Amino acid sequence: MSLSSRISEIFLRFKLVAVALLVSLVLVYLLFFDSHSIYSRVQLHNELSQLEVDNEELRHEIQRLEEQLSRPLTEEEVEKLARENLGMSKDGETVYPLVEK
Repeated sequence: MSLSSRISEIFLRFKLVAVALLVSLVLVYLLFFDSHSIYSRVQLHNELSQLEVDNEELRHEIQRLEEQLSRPLTEEEVEKLARENLGMSKDGETVYPLVEK
């Protein structure tokens, strides 16, 4: 084997290793550090799933409230709502608000 063929073989291996290293670095960058990386996409997908669950819960709450608004309130329900939500009381009655810790 001549010296020139040996040098060209070493140079070829060096080029292959350099290309492989460069490709590996680009892949690592794209997978973890890029703004559109797999890691950020997984986080965004998880956040989207949680927001969809929250959205569905809010839809059910809105539907419940709309059903409650569609029917007329009785005198007892009005009094209960006034006491619970507004802190109102009857004449001569003392209200002690409870503070949650």
